[in-house]
Amino acid sequence: MTNKKEKITVQGTEIALFSNPDNKNYICITDIARYRNPVEPKDVVKNWMRNRSTIEFLGLWEKIYNPDFKGVEFDPLWVASGSNAFTMSPSRWIEFTNAIGIITKTGSGGGTYAHEDIAFEFASWISSEFKLYLVTEFKRLKQEEQQRLSLEWNLQRTLSKINYRIHTDAIKEHLIPSVVTREQITFLYANEADLLNVALFGETAAQWRNENPNNKGNIRDYATLEQLVVLSNMESVNALLIRQGLSQGERLLQLNKVAITQMRSLMNNQNLMKQIK
Repeated sequence: MTNKKEKITVQGTEIALFSNPDNKNYICITDIARYRNPVEPKDVVKNWMRNRSTIEFLGLWEKIYNPDFKGVEFDPLWVASGSNAFTMSPSRWIEFTNAIGIITKTGSGGGTYAHEDIAFEFASWISSEFKLYLVTEFKRLKQEEQQRLSLEWNLQRTLSKINYRIHTDAIKEHLIPSVVTREQITFLYANEADLLNVALFGETAAQWRNENPNNKGNIRDYATLEQLVVLSNMESVNALLIRQGLSQGERLLQLNKVAITQMRSLMNNQNLMKQIK
């Protein structure tokens, strides 16, 4: 499993968190427990998991989000929970029920991590005030991430538009006859744009609009960051192929190869960066 790791500080307590490849957020409840007991935070987590209300909440969360949750094994735990003799630890909970809402990690950065829903519930048990500050700091971090991604997306969109100007200049120089109507010029530009759309997205702009009548904008407005990077490169490649005199059919094959190769390269590099992090 590859994860994106980060840290936030809440009321002087440093708390680790990570997002897994499915973009689910997990927060270190061992770090949260240090707010109450900096010496033995594990004991705080175990005490919380002894409560009947905690076991009930954890079981309900798993039933909703975990198709492999062992409900049969959960039932006797729920019945026994809350009694003086009942004990529970994160590793025992995971082993008995095949839970995914709580994860244990060893080594550097180790501890018990919980899905944000569960972590916030634990923080509320620790301190209502601490939970409020935790939620506020967590939301701030996620908002900054979204703003950063949006900035990167807009940067690539702008780069794509700049390269599109280079692209259309090449069309004007090499594909448009000396005497044409405005409608013919517009058609050729749209045709070349759709050449790229077909090579990268597998469909024309019109086909996309027919399939997505309720979406505003165009097919490129819904592209991923990786697709925009490849699209920007393809516009430059197409301009070069136009100047070399290749037909649209020949260029479509070449551009499709470029799209496949570069998307594979970007996705492989993205996976590599996740492993490094």
